[in-house]
Amino acid sequence: FFFVGVQHKMFSMRQSSRRAMKAAMRPIATSAYFDMQKDDTGKKYMEVSVNGVAALRLPQVNKGAAFTLEERKALHLSGLLPPTVKTMEQQVERCYGAYSQIPTNIEKYQYLRHLQERNEHLYYAFLAAHLAEVMPVIYTPTVGEACRKYSYMFNFPRGLSFSVDNISNADQIVGEYHLQDIRMIVVTDSSAILGIGDQGYGGMGIPIGKLALYTAAGGVSPFQTCPITLDVGTGREDLLNDPMYLGVKMPRLKGKPYMEMMEKFVQAVKRNWPKAIIQWEDYSKDVAFEVLHRFRDEISSFNDDIQGTGAVTLAGVIAACQKTGQKLSDQMIVISGAGAGGAGVAWVLREGMIREGLTPEQACARVMVLDSTGLLYHGRERMEAYKLDSAQTPELAKSFAPDGGVPDLLQTIKGSKATCLIGLGGISGQFTEEIVKAVAANCDTPIILPLSNPNANVEAFPEDIVKWTDNRALIACGSPFDDVPLPDGGSVPIGQGNNAFVFPGLGAGAIVVGATKITDNMMMEGGYAVAEYCCQHWPELKRLYPPVSEMRVVGKEVAKRVALQAVKDGVATISDQSDEAVIAAVEESFWEPVYPTVVPRKFGCVL
Repeated sequence: FFFVGVQHKMFSMRQSSRRAMKAAMRPIATSAYFDMQKDDTGKKYMEVSVNGVAALRLPQVNKGAAFTLEERKALHLSGLLPPTVKTMEQQVERCYGAYSQIPTNIEKYQYLRHLQERNEHLYYAFLAAHLAEVMPVIYTPTVGEACRKYSYMFNFPRGLSFSVDNISNADQIVGEYHLQDIRMIVVTDSSAILGIGDQGYGGMGIPIGKLALYTAAGGVSPFQTCPITLDVGTGREDLLNDPMYLGVKMPRLKGKPYMEMMEKFVQAVKRNWPKAIIQWEDYSKDVAFEVLHRFRDEISSFNDDIQGTGAVTLAGVIAACQKTGQKLSDQMIVISGAGAGGAGVAWVLREGMIREGLTPEQACARVMVLDSTGLLYHGRERMEAYKLDSAQTPELAKSFAPDGGVPDLLQTIKGSKATCLIGLGGISGQFTEEIVKAVAANCDTPIILPLSNPNANVEAFPEDIVKWTDNRALIACGSPFDDVPLPDGGSVPIGQGNNAFVFPGLGAGAIVVGATKITDNMMMEGGYAVAEYCCQHWPELKRLYPPVSEMRVVGKEVAKRVALQAVKDGVATISDQSDEAVIAAVEESFWEPVYPTVVPRKFGCVL
C-alpha cells in the first residue's frame, strides 16, 4: 500500500489503544484505516482515515470512477479521477470486457488478482456476476498453476507470512495487521497443495483463493478474513536452488520444531483475534491429523481436506441415494485414496450410515478404503496409524484375494460387490474401463465419483464413464467438466463435488453464532444441507450437485443449517439462540459487494 510516515504513526497509536478499547467492551475497529458503521436508519457506511492518493491505493476503500462527486470533494480526490462518475454495474461490464479478451486462464487469474488489490468491492461484484465462469480461474484448476509460478508472478503481498525468522514475533505481527477484527483465517504449510504436492511459499495462492470463495459463496466480509502461510521450509531441491524463490531456503521442519511453530502461531491468533476461526488447508497427511487433533479443542478450527472433503462427498452420495430411492446404508462403497481426503470421506460416510441405524462395525464393513498398497485391513504391513479406523478384518481381505496378497482395487470392487466408487488418490486414469464396468455389474445405477484435483489427475473422464456404463452411472467430479453430450441431442450433467459448496457456509454460520468449536455434527450438517438443496431445486436424476452459479445461494443455506447445529451442540455464544434469531443473524451478516458511502473519520484524514 502507498502510505506516508504519519499514517504509520497513527497506525501504531491505534494499535496500542486496541486492547484498551476491547477491555472497555467497545466494538473492534475494522481497520486502522477505515471502519464500517451504521447510521440511524441502519444503512452501512465507511469511515476512513485516508484520503487523496492513499484512498485510491487502499483496495478496501477505493471505488475508482464510482466515487461520487461529494465523496471526491470530502476525500480530496478532485482531479485524481476521470470526471464522469460511473456505477458499479458499468465497472463490472468494463472489467468483463477486458477479462474476455485475455487468452489464457493463468493470465485471467493474474488480472483478477490485480483487480482484487485495486478495488475489493468491485472484485467481489465481478465474481458474483460471473461466479460459474471464474471459479475455475480463481480456484482449481488454475490456482494450482498459480502456486507453481508464485515466485515468478508475485506482484502484491496479501495476508501474513510466518517463518522461522519471524515466528517469535507472531504476537506483534498479528497485532499490527491492518485488518483488526479477523474472524476467518485460512492457513497452509504448503506441504500438499491440491494434487501437486509441496509448493513451498508458493502455496500462499491457496489461502487467497479459498478466502475469495468464503466471501463470494459464503457472504463472509473480506474485511474480516486473513490468508496466512506458515513457511516451514520445503523438501524440494529445485525450489531451494531457484534464485527467484520467495520462501525460506531451508529443509522443511518436522517433529517438535514444526509443532512448536504451529503452537506459537495459534497462541498469537488466540490473543489478538479471539473470535477467529482457523481453516487448516493443504497439510500433508503426515501432519494434517496431528495438527487438527492438537488444536481443534483449543481454537475453533477445522481441516477442509479431511472434514470439508468428507462433507461435500457425503452430499453427493446422499443426493444419489435420495434420487434413486435408496439409503446411504444400502451402498457398498470403495474409496481409492487413503490420504487426508480419503480418510475424511470414509469417516463421514460411516457416520452417515450410523445415523441410519448401522452399528460402527457394520458401517465400517460397507466402506472399503485403499491406499497405494491396496485394501486397508488390520494386520497389514506398512499402514499408518490414522488408517486403522478404516481397516477391514483380515478374514474379509483374504476372501477378496484368496492368494494371500493385499487386495487391489479390482479385487475389492468384485469381492465387496461395490455400488459406489470414489477416487481421491490423484492417480490419473486409474478408473479403467474394466474397473468401471466391474462396479456397473453390481447394480442398476452405479455411483462413480472421480474427485481428484486438478483435472489432469482425474481418475476417469466423465464421457468415458457414460460410455462404459451405457449411461447408467451417476457421476460427479472434483474439478469442473462439461456436460457429456448424448447421441439423441440430450446431455448428462456432470456436477462438481467442490468443497466450496460447504466450507464458505460452514465458516459463515460458525462466525455468526460465535462458535467456540467446529463440531463433527456441524460439518455433516453442511453436507446434508447441500444434498437437500440439490434434490429440492434440481430433482433430475443425474445431477448430484447444484450448478456452481448457485453456490452463493447454497452457501447461505449451509450457513443457516450450520449455525442452528452449533446451537444444538452447545458451542454457540450468540445471545439470542432461537431459530428465528439465528436465521435472521445469518441473513443480516451476509456480506454483499455493494459500495458503501465513504466519509472522512471525524478526527480527520491523513493525506
